[in-house]
Amino acid sequence: MTPPSVSAARELLAALAALGLRDLVLAPGSRSAPLAYAAAEAADAGWLRLHVRIDERAGGFLALGLARGAALAGEPRPVAVVTTSGTAVANLHPAVLEAHHAGVPLLLLTADRPHELRGTGANQTTEQVGIFAGAVRWQADVPAPDGRAGEARDLRALAARAVAAAVGARTGWPGPAHLNLSYRDPLAPEVIVDDAAPVAEDRGQTGPTTASEPTVVVAAGEPAVDWPLDDRPTVLVAGDGAGPRATALAEARGWPLLAESVSGAAGGPNLVAAHALVLAESALADDVARVIVLGRPTLSRPVQRLLASAGEVVVVAPGAQPWPDAARRADVVLPGIPASWWEPSPSDHAWLDRWCAAGQRAADAVTAELAARPTLTGLAVARAVAADLDAGDVLVVGSSNPARDLDTAAVWTEPPFVVANRGLAGIDGLVSTATGVALAAPAGARVRAYVGDLTFLHDVGGLLGAPGEPAPDLTIVVANDQGGSIFAGLEHGALGATTPTRAATFERVFGTPHTVDLAGLCRAYGVGHVAVHDAAGLAEALAAPSTGVRVVEARLTRSARRDDDAALRTRLRATPHPPR
Repeated sequence: MTPPSVSAARELLAALAALGLRDLVLAPGSRSAPLAYAAAEAADAGWLRLHVRIDERAGGFLALGLARGAALAGEPRPVAVVTTSGTAVANLHPAVLEAHHAGVPLLLLTADRPHELRGTGANQTTEQVGIFAGAVRWQADVPAPDGRAGEARDLRALAARAVAAAVGARTGWPGPAHLNLSYRDPLAPEVIVDDAAPVAEDRGQTGPTTASEPTVVVAAGEPAVDWPLDDRPTVLVAGDGAGPRATALAEARGWPLLAESVSGAAGGPNLVAAHALVLAESALADDVARVIVLGRPTLSRPVQRLLASAGEVVVVAPGAQPWPDAARRADVVLPGIPASWWEPSPSDHAWLDRWCAAGQRAADAVTAELAARPTLTGLAVARAVAADLDAGDVLVVGSSNPARDLDTAAVWTEPPFVVANRGLAGIDGLVSTATGVALAAPAGARVRAYVGDLTFLHDVGGLLGAPGEPAPDLTIVVANDQGGSIFAGLEHGALGATTPTRAATFERVFGTPHTVDLAGLCRAYGVGHVAVHDAAGLAEALAAPSTGVRVVEARLTRSARRDDDAALRTRLRATPHPPR
């Protein structure tokens, strides 16, 4: 049975095509997958022309140009542009403003999380409704489809209103029209059960569908609120922004620490190495009775499943911002860490030892798998980058595979400062972000950026500095597999492996291959460049002294990503448990 998300996307594009849509511009993403599949099918059937671009800003202006070109040819019609959720939507804004003022008909089809995930801290979720306010002729926030009777009819009616507004059928004033389209999982045309697929993106709606109402404890002017804890088996999950207090609290209480590399807490004796692998490949999570959450965890499905299934979830969320709870399972929300939690308490050393041993076993499996592979992999790049940095150094990490590979491969006693744009986890602006960090970093700190090739290309203009201005000392490591391998770890990669037709669709709308010569690009910007093909060459390049901006290009093979991830899981299952 075709999932409602895909059926609705097909119905919408069919309706738009019937109303005159002939060109659609697509930028890759996961939440927009139903639209991507529908667009590929429509293109294969000859209904429309599909144009794939990795940069939504460029995609928006391409759509604007297509609409202008059609008008010049005497065939005025709207052009659609599709994005995934988060910053991808905001990247359309310059083109939307131009189309608004110039009267160019655009259809903005922006994918969004379903309503239950909004405001929960779910990954890549922001307020997209009204984001183009004042610059669109018409807009609608479309609920996630569920297959109800009359849904197809309603979508056809929406399509008619959107096209009428875009072409100015009733007003004589064409311009952009915005459909914000929510989609729930599953997002692919067929549901593929793929135990070997790596974790890649949170899905807050996993787990039980019912939960108790959270008890929100308000500080009421007190510096701290007490919340006594019993001795139930507990783990601490540290997400983005958790900071060193998470490390200290885990050590004070004797709790296993499941810390994302971007949390600022990924160190110390209680750290569970490669915790996403541990959660995915062991039964330890079944014994967790309580999870303490600091910061905003966004990186792995196993953590989200843990938060959805644990007996009790306690979120520590200071400040006025919404507390993170993508699984909608928080039982207690505290404005700060209670003072009593820092007091000495009897700890279950066996509980902590089990988790740390499982983490060591996972780290050993990663090390063995890396040693068995003569060519570079994403994990090998992450391991080398992590090994190159000391406490006090700075690492700016990209939002896609690099952040996840770092979680799996990094081995730190005292981690460096890790900076990541995890607020919306976009791949845009990372070169510029890293440049700014390097210009303002503490004196004496070495600064590295670690990004994927699409992330690098998305902000290659960030390499351009003005003559006479201070130049940063920054090494940018680009894991270049000539496309978007992050999607290989999602259900789309599993589906793409089923048939040649699915493989071709996956490669076009998710893999987004390119043949950009990064060396030539760096020369054009006056930036140093070195290409490496193995771990030894990468280590040597990282260790070489340098000043100014330089790019270290680690060349990978994207087609091997799924097989590499599956091999690691197989090796972990075969790795002996360390003696207790």
